[in-house]
Amino acid sequence: MVRVSSEIMPESGKTQNRNGGRALLWYALALVVIALDQYTKGVASSELQYGQPLRVFSWFNLTLQHNSGAAFSFLSDAGGWQRYFFTAISSAISLGLLLWVYLMPRGQLLLALSLGLILGGALGNLWDRVELGYVVDFISVHYQGRYFPAFNIADSAISVGAGLMLLDSFMGGKREQEC
Repeated sequence: MVRVSSEIMPESGKTQNRNGGRALLWYALALVVIALDQYTKGVASSELQYGQPLRVFSWFNLTLQHNSGAAFSFLSDAGGWQRYFFTAISSAISLGLLLWVYLMPRGQLLLALSLGLILGGALGNLWDRVELGYVVDFISVHYQGRYFPAFNIADSAISVGAGLMLLDSFMGGKREQEC
């Protein structure tokens, strides 16, 4: 019988347990991100007028926008094929993240947290792309007339997750104490 939940670490000869069932915690985090993302996009879509900023602070607006492209509206005016292209890429990445979270060694909490956030954000935007054909963005940050491209909760989760992944890599992917 092949055992998937452990592997032998060549340098030490010790067994290292895989995440396996503990991956459910990180999948639950991804579901929370998806739920929060979809809820806020729904509120933004029903309460905001498209393209009309609602000032919250001098540097922060809520502005409903539809992004048919990728990050920063990349390829948004490409004629429609990009919907299927980005849907396929996002689906493949999400599947890869699901497997990575399941197969990664236990105890890599920072990496697992980052993957859960990225997975939730990727699936939140994938949901929009499949359901609507575009991604709903509504958070607008600006300073002295310079506007950062509008984004949403899913984008924020992906960005925070990517930052945590970088931090984990700088820390050498150290294992945390197992609980």
